[in-house]
Amino acid sequence: MRSVLKVDQPISTDQAWSIRMADAAMARYSTGTAQWQYEQGLLLKSIEQVWHATGKVKYWHFVKDAVDLFITGDGGIRTYRAEEYNLDQINSGKLLFPLWYATGDERYRIASRRLRQQLQNQPRTRSGGFWHKQIYPFQMWLDGIYMASPFYAEYALLFNEPTGFDDVAHQIILIEERARDPQTGLLYHAWDESKQQRWANPDTGCSPHFWGRAMGWYAMALVDVLDYLPADHSARPAILAIFARLIEALLKVQDRSTGLWYQVLDQGMRAGNYLEASAACMLVYAIAKAVRKAYLPIEHLAIAQRSYQGVVKRFLTIDDRGLVSLEGTCSVAGLGGDPYRDGSYAYYIHEPVVANDYKGVGAFILAAVEIESAQRSRSVL
Repeated sequence: MRSVLKVDQPISTDQAWSIRMADAAMARYSTGTAQWQYEQGLLLKSIEQVWHATGKVKYWHFVKDAVDLFITGDGGIRTYRAEEYNLDQINSGKLLFPLWYATGDERYRIASRRLRQQLQNQPRTRSGGFWHKQIYPFQMWLDGIYMASPFYAEYALLFNEPTGFDDVAHQIILIEERARDPQTGLLYHAWDESKQQRWANPDTGCSPHFWGRAMGWYAMALVDVLDYLPADHSARPAILAIFARLIEALLKVQDRSTGLWYQVLDQGMRAGNYLEASAACMLVYAIAKAVRKAYLPIEHLAIAQRSYQGVVKRFLTIDDRGLVSLEGTCSVAGLGGDPYRDGSYAYYIHEPVVANDYKGVGAFILAAVEIESAQRSRSVL
């Protein structure tokens, strides 16, 4: 077993955490069993942001090489199966746009069109919300808003598809209307319009609990969609209001001593619950970016910075090779399926907790880039 060093002990480095984590992720990255899937998409998107922050071309080449493993000569996408109608498969499509911008290679545009075609045909609830997957009929999950909406919004901007903005806004607003708990302001993990799932509340159709990472996905989706939604779009004020309500509710359940969030958000003191890394990283990213974009007041930057320091202190380790690791990420949590996931408290707290999961590492890098950018900006003032 490799030795590890907790990072609250002195270490000798002048590198930013975003760089160190990106370098570690690249060193560990394996293409042997790579699939076109959302976790890889999140990690590569975060490494792309390190490229933007540093200008170092090794990050750009890493992203391009990783994506090029999947894009065929005619713009097909290896391992992608459109007929599954799985929103998770859309997320990696966000990488196609910067590759097309930079190279002019039509393969990337054609591949993005394939993903857009999936959304065109994606099954929907009666109220117009995308099913999370074909195998999950009439269900909207918070995760799915992140998986599809930023891609959809950027596609709509790039290819002059104004009705796409309306559809993106509808997805965001609809899930908040259906999944928001009026008492806490938190959003349940998922909503079943048919109310047929065993996990669904028979009156509301909502799943039983507030899962930290689900709200992290949703928060990131909102700040990313706003990058592309036109400033004069009629739904922009509503989305900004949703984001403000979301952050207000999340701050009420934030752990006071660490600045982090629990796996099951509103039950921090319940036996078995734990502080979870990926949710905190996602929320740090969303809050810090929202401050930079002036969606939240400047005072919220201190909240993001404190949470970020909580992540660094609690979850980062360094092995004897000098590679940074992120501990404490819930490996996966879903609903339904086979074996059946009932969305109970016991279900959420018993899913495996792992190190260096792409969902946690990618979110950490995004958060670190935002925090480091804010620190540089303040040092200039």
